[in-house]
Amino acid sequence: MHIDAWLAAIPVLLVYVTVGLVIGVESLGIPLPGEIVLVSAALLASHHAGLNPWIIGGVASAGAIIGDSIGYLIGRKGGQRLFDWAGRKFPKHFGPEHVASAERLFHKRGMWAVFFGRFVAILRILCGPLAGSLHMHYARFLTANALGGIVWAGGTTALVYTLGVVAEKWLSRFSYAALGVAVVVGIIVSLVIKKRMGRGHETASSSSPSEEERASVER
Repeated sequence: MHIDAWLAAIPVLLVYVTVGLVIGVESLGIPLPGEIVLVSAALLASHHAGLNPWIIGGVASAGAIIGDSIGYLIGRKGGQRLFDWAGRKFPKHFGPEHVASAERLFHKRGMWAVFFGRFVAILRILCGPLAGSLHMHYARFLTANALGGIVWAGGTTALVYTLGVVAEKWLSRFSYAALGVAVVVGIIVSLVIKKRMGRGHETASSSSPSEEERASVER
């Protein structure tokens, strides 16, 4: 089967549901490849006439906001016990050093940590539960969470979709090559963004929180 026919055969609703669910579950605090799913869906939309990139960005944003909010409630109820359990189950994502580093960043940056945390893989998973366990005021959390989710999901979708369309136009005679180039470019862009955000995260989390910073998270 030609790749264009294969792409056209993918159910549109399945793509939307998958994007929303994977990103939502990841935002709960469960390690899933939300960013990879979003990038793949945006690339697919650039080759699939039935897929709407606006809807992909919308369901991704909704999944991020709802998932983080549920994660916040879980963290609010579970607290440190939750992270102790998660550390045993997912040591590569919830190990003591990861949680401690994220806590320092939250104490130091507050709402900005929630906003920019959406762009960093580890923080994207920890963000909701950690904000809840630290008793960050929910209104502040929701504001930063919603803005971060919309910018991350909408921006990623728009960028990757545009790159996919451009690649397809340039390589219209070589469908496999076009899709391959689009995938590689999308992954590279995603990694560059994550690396830059990761550097900011490491810098911000290098200092210990003061009592004043601890209090600012809770307000």
